[in-house]
Amino acid sequence: MSTTAPNKVTFDPGLTQQYQGPLSRAINRDGSFNVHRRQMDGYAGSIYLRLSTMSWPRFLIIVLTAYVAINFIFAGVYVGLGLGALHPTERDLELTRFGQAFFFSVQTLTTVGYGSIYPYGLAAHVVAAIEAAMGLMVFALATGLLFSRFSRPTARLVFSDQMVVAPYRDTTALQFRVANRRSNVLMEVEADMMLITVEQGPDGLLKRNFAELTLERNQIFFLALTWTIVHPITESSPLFGKTREDLERLQAEVLILLKGYDDSFSQTVHTRYSYRWDEFEWAAKFVPAFDIAEGHIVLDLDKMSSTAPARIA
Repeated sequence: MSTTAPNKVTFDPGLTQQYQGPLSRAINRDGSFNVHRRQMDGYAGSIYLRLSTMSWPRFLIIVLTAYVAINFIFAGVYVGLGLGALHPTERDLELTRFGQAFFFSVQTLTTVGYGSIYPYGLAAHVVAAIEAAMGLMVFALATGLLFSRFSRPTARLVFSDQMVVAPYRDTTALQFRVANRRSNVLMEVEADMMLITVEQGPDGLLKRNFAELTLERNQIFFLALTWTIVHPITESSPLFGKTREDLERLQAEVLILLKGYDDSFSQTVHTRYSYRWDEFEWAAKFVPAFDIAEGHIVLDLDKMSSTAPARIA
């Protein structure tokens, strides 16, 4: 909450009313907030958080790169210790010095120790002991990261590519569609919608305005199929009387907040999404994304964004 005048309170969900523009959107398409932080402390925690939440391909590339880099560093150390630092057994694979040092480092870091190569001399034993201890800590950290990534409950919802301005009873409504991408069931799903506009204040400065959008239904018992979330554009709606050009001028953006209970993990999960004014489709309606086949309901997620023309007042 923020105050602009005595006894006058304006609504602010936590995204600030200050606006210096231009700003692409408040919430990115992946559900993350369009906020970049500059911080002096807590960097280690930030690294752990990033490794726990980044995409799987990026995470695996970072882990593989770190694994190879550590072994390259220790291999260089072993080579630097001289010819007698590592001794191969009689069944030598005839690798280069660096190749022998690299695979010895792999065996030491993972504490496998096949015995085909062994250290010789105090310096080589000290380096091998340090690497073995480091391997225990590194793999313990990697195991913790893997566990946190697998055990963290998340909502994998798919949203329609666009919102539609569709006919609704005797008026029109702003609608979008959502479905569960996974086979598990989300229960007690709740939705909230909020409109962000940018307007000029009395002081001549641009500022953000936030308005909650009333929904036809803001909760369902379970999300087994699709859910079309509807905001009726009645006279009390902040969208009443607005045209496509008005929403462009106001840089309108609709924020979506969804919350549900995941029965697989027995935890509440959250997700966010947003649509900008240029992602509204006017005079259209969603077509069904499921049909009946042999007595079963078949949900086709490829039809989530399928629409058909519709007449609106």
